[in-house]
Amino acid sequence: MNYRRLGDSGIKLSEIGLGGWLTFGNAFDLERGRAIMNRAFERGINFLDSANVYANGKCEAAWGEILVGKRRSDYVLATKVFFPMGNGPNDKGLSRKHIMEQAHASLGRLRTDYIDLYQCHRFDAETPLEETIRTMDDLIHQGKILYWGISEWSADQIESALKICAAGGYYRPKSSQPQYNLIHRVIEDRVIPTCRSAGIGQVVWSPLAQGILTGKYKPGSPVPMDSRAADDRQNYFITRLVMDKDLLAKVQRLRPLAEEAGCSMAQLALAWCLRLPNITSCIIGATRAEQVDENADTAGIMLEPEMIRRMEEAVA
Repeated sequence: MNYRRLGDSGIKLSEIGLGGWLTFGNAFDLERGRAIMNRAFERGINFLDSANVYANGKCEAAWGEILVGKRRSDYVLATKVFFPMGNGPNDKGLSRKHIMEQAHASLGRLRTDYIDLYQCHRFDAETPLEETIRTMDDLIHQGKILYWGISEWSADQIESALKICAAGGYYRPKSSQPQYNLIHRVIEDRVIPTCRSAGIGQVVWSPLAQGILTGKYKPGSPVPMDSRAADDRQNYFITRLVMDKDLLAKVQRLRPLAEEAGCSMAQLALAWCLRLPNITSCIIGATRAEQVDENADTAGIMLEPEMIRRMEEAVA
């Protein structure tokens, strides 16, 4: 496994991270989750990404149980806050009240004294940005979080946060967690340049487009029964992509390129994301330990500029 610094911070994350969205606490039981997590540790994956809203807290709770006995310094634990965790008017967003309450709730579920990376899951237009930033800064000073970051914020929102941090002497965000893959590249124009100049690293989610870029979904063919698209616990977000026959046909054009590169289509897609120095880690979702192995084997795959060009043309 290779490791990269998170932006201009001192902490290093594995190039492949393990995420809990839709899987832990939702799609499989604790024992399968333990096997997947153990395999991740065996393969050198040290970056673990969750959120309080994943399975309504059950993902964090599962991780808290699985991680008992693991040396705390061996992994970088990330979670997030924003989405509703109750029906009350203050049970969502990025107010000081909600952030503080959810930080403590996440610490309890994860059974840890501190969170390495605490991220704002979305931008909250209803809360003053300085209130959110000051709260994150306070959590850092209290030792309850080590770094803070953002997820799916626009370049303008990031720039506004950086100005407030500079004016108030607050800790700056160190991570950005956007969706990024070969068929979803909206962050390239402004978000990546903004973050790169500010020392913010990208920890991207859905680098395989929820499995579309693995090539397992083929136009005109039935959905594989062991896939995410066939599992009602996980397929809410992927159904639209699976129904796009033109997209599936384009993805199949990557198959001969993967064969030429001597890797799987999943590894090819991950290597494409990691071609950019500002991408610190690609967060994968695994339902089997074998998938962890395949994705971890991306380490060391370097794509030539000509291969990158051909990949991008194939799905354009």
